[in-house]
Amino acid sequence: MGINQILAWGSTYYLPAVLAAPIARETGWSITSVVGGLSWGMLLAGATSPTVGRHIDRHGGRVAMALSSFLLAIGLATMGVAENLPTYYFAWSLIGIAMAAGLYDAAFSTLGRLLGEGARTSITGLTLLGGFASTLGWPAMAAMEEWLGWRGTCLCIAAVHLLVGLPVHAMMIPSSVRQPVRPVITGNDHTTRTPRQTSGLFLLIGMMLTVLALVVSSVSVHLLDALKQLGIATAVALAIGMVIGPAQVAARVAEFSIGRHLHPTWSARVGVLLCLFGVSLLIAGKTWLSFVAIALYGAGNGILTIARGTLPLALFGAQGYGSRMGLLARPILIAQACGPILAALVLDTLGPAPMLSVLCCLLIICVVISFRLPAGSHPTA
Repeated sequence: MGINQILAWGSTYYLPAVLAAPIARETGWSITSVVGGLSWGMLLAGATSPTVGRHIDRHGGRVAMALSSFLLAIGLATMGVAENLPTYYFAWSLIGIAMAAGLYDAAFSTLGRLLGEGARTSITGLTLLGGFASTLGWPAMAAMEEWLGWRGTCLCIAAVHLLVGLPVHAMMIPSSVRQPVRPVITGNDHTTRTPRQTSGLFLLIGMMLTVLALVVSSVSVHLLDALKQLGIATAVALAIGMVIGPAQVAARVAEFSIGRHLHPTWSARVGVLLCLFGVSLLIAGKTWLSFVAIALYGAGNGILTIARGTLPLALFGAQGYGSRMGLLARPILIAQACGPILAALVLDTLGPAPMLSVLCCLLIICVVISFRLPAGSHPTA
């Protein structure tokens, strides 16, 4: 599953970074229209995620994740032969549904369905492997694009999904016995929360993760432009951006080895605080400080990716976990689709420092929410 996460993330979320410019050059479509395909796909993923989560709760993740590989193959093949924007956006529609059925939320739900409250270590290991998606995907796609062109690259990746991703999901994910339908949001057997308290807690987590998604997607898209507008040279800004990946992986290794002894609520608090310190230090526009800032931000983001899966599992238990992850994914994916657009408006209108300040304010909200979440006894390891 970890290998397939590298493949899935690399050929969806990270694909436009490499192929958007070649697609726009050959077809004559605007770069906004080309990149907009990913936003459209993420919106569809958000709309589809609750249905996927309920399916995984009832039947396990084998069918959903195998379907994801199949749809990714068909979607990328369709993209590779697209001659007009409607066909291109139809390809992203298939990819968007596949993202809902095959990226982290579906994978976390599958592990939770199979391993119950003991899934934390597996979730951490999965994100550790998935963290290499951009590190491996970007150079691989760049090499294929230079050799085969962007259409050949899409067709080649589609073949890999069929020949590698689909068999792994179909044959290696254990089947699960059908479960009866359960309430979407419930407390587990170890809590005495009332339904109202449980719903309120779920809303707090959803709000925190959604606001975090706004921040992370904005930083991912606009970091280089913001650094350049702050006076940092392009080559140095690229070097600063490259620190994020290693920092994420390092933080996930620390979470895997040391942080697993912490309750996921405390992991989330640490992650949010690291992101806040990192983004706030970027405002100064100092080159050396930006390297430190982005390392802190990357580490925090790496921890929070894990907390996105482990926090609901620890606070609500394994019962209905897939449904909860599906419900959480909807606003998160919508935020990821809309965040860069909203951040671009602030960046173009007010400049990089105000944009980063707005992101800091959003992260302060997340810090406040994180300290309102319970950090009870450690879940089963």
